[in-house]
Amino acid sequence: MTLPVRPLGASGMRITTVGLGAWAIGGGGWAYGWGPQDDAASLATMRRALESGINWIDTAAIYGLGHSEEVVGRFLRELPPGERPLVFTKCGMAWDEQDRTAEPRRTLEPASIRAECEASLHRLGVERIDLYQFHWPDDTGTAVEDSWAEILRLVAHGKVRAAGVSNFDLGLLGRCEALRHVESLQPGFSMIRRAVAAQEIPWCARHETGVICYSPMQSGLLTDGFDAARIAALAPDDWRRRAPDFRTPALERNLALRDALRPIALRYETTVAAVAVAWTLAWPGVSGAIVGARAPEQIDGWLRAASLDLTMGDLDEIAAAISASGAGSGPVRP
Repeated sequence: MTLPVRPLGASGMRITTVGLGAWAIGGGGWAYGWGPQDDAASLATMRRALESGINWIDTAAIYGLGHSEEVVGRFLRELPPGERPLVFTKCGMAWDEQDRTAEPRRTLEPASIRAECEASLHRLGVERIDLYQFHWPDDTGTAVEDSWAEILRLVAHGKVRAAGVSNFDLGLLGRCEALRHVESLQPGFSMIRRAVAAQEIPWCARHETGVICYSPMQSGLLTDGFDAARIAALAPDDWRRRAPDFRTPALERNLALRDALRPIALRYETTVAAVAVAWTLAWPGVSGAIVGARAPEQIDGWLRAASLDLTMGDLDEIAAAISASGAGSGPVRP
């Protein structure tokens, strides 16, 4: 299957408009896990993604405390080098081996970046990471200029193809850009989480910085079957149990917005999930959306988003639904 592609900023990479997110593939037993996950199901999901035309996977060292990268590495070893997808991963979240459920420490100290890169290369079984990203801003007092210089050294040494950031604001983006071009930004972005549409995404469009947004379905809220009963059935260690968006009063607003998307999905004979992802792709400057899946059939539910072009009328209808629901905050329309 052939899916539409867009340039990832000025990196030289062309990515399908949807990529597979491997957060949940890391499994449970850590601070931001999604509950138990079967590795065989994860491998089958990645196979379905590749068969469906998706050409990139986004993971991170912190997902499952290394386990997500290990499973992605197992998948890559199944494939001839020429058939492997692009692999994006992230650094900057240090965990406590003695307490897996402890809150990770956000560190972008140069020595930590170097060590994390080597560990990720080993887990993934690759010689070079296609896109290496800072996961969150540093909390240790390290100057972002020192952190960015370190990741650029990894590029110069051939361990990283392109360098990007995740969850950075305009100030941090500008400080990195002053040293060398930022190839990509990975922000959280959905119909519910819209703040980055005001400044960061337009900045990226002006600077030829690619945008790969995460959680475009707001971690499952903007999907057809999600409801309060589903939340009650989540695994005890699923991070969504304590997330404000999954609790009253935000939950009712979010599900009202989800319900308002059903007529649009019906018109296109697709799913609410596909409409939600397509909405993020309609914003100028967005290169692609990272969409999670824990089983092959979940990919089938949102894959149509890759080629779903929402009309001006659709976008107006969605903007009205966002405003009526009161869900989230930020700009409501591209």
